[in-house]
Amino acid sequence: MGNRFENKVVVITGAASGIGRAQAAAFLTEGATVVGIDIQKAAITDDKYHHYVGSVADNQFIEETIGQLKSIDILCNTAGVLDGYAPSLETEEALWDKIFNVNVKGMFIVTNAVLKKMLKQKRGIIVNMASIAGMVAGGGGAAYTASKHAVIGYTKQLSYDYCKEGIRVNGIAPGAIETPMNAADFEGSGEMAKLVAEQTPAGRWAKPEEVANVTLFLASEASDYMHATILPVDGGWMNK
Repeated sequence: MGNRFENKVVVITGAASGIGRAQAAAFLTEGATVVGIDIQKAAITDDKYHHYVGSVADNQFIEETIGQLKSIDILCNTAGVLDGYAPSLETEEALWDKIFNVNVKGMFIVTNAVLKKMLKQKRGIIVNMASIAGMVAGGGGAAYTASKHAVIGYTKQLSYDYCKEGIRVNGIAPGAIETPMNAADFEGSGEMAKLVAEQTPAGRWAKPEEVANVTLFLASEASDYMHATILPVDGGWMNK
């Protein structure tokens, strides 16, 4: 157990499962106080963990939740939803809106609420969860791929606009990560999961903790000169 983030307050969206939960556990292990936001109930019990149930796309809920916090050092925008790999003609307007509501609008709402506090502090670190689907096709359907491209663009613009104000913004682009969000790939005989592993140069799926470790790096002083960088954690997927 380290203490790199002792006395730091970390806000994590999507903290109830998958990568978000792994990030929360990692920051807690390093001494941070963690505030989790998710539409699901908390999956972590720790004296330094505080959980709020609600949607990232609910502006009033986010403003009230973030408003309670005296200071915020790190924001991890991790909440996200998949679209079942639906191509454009098979994407209903309601699905498109749902994907963008959570993956893009939700990130925008949470970031703005947190940014107000960070700008007053004249410091803050933001780590946005993108995806390899934000860089190449095939990592999702039409809506998901478009939403993650938007996340990467938003991350770069955030950095450009607020870098000189003491705000450091970067992103992570995961590939095949074994999380509840990808549970469908492992159903039955797990043929889809096996196929994805075979197509990944590293030959396997990653654990959420491996993405959490990269998050700790981006949130630490070790990456202090990194701005607007999107780090792929994809087992070499995009190197094919």
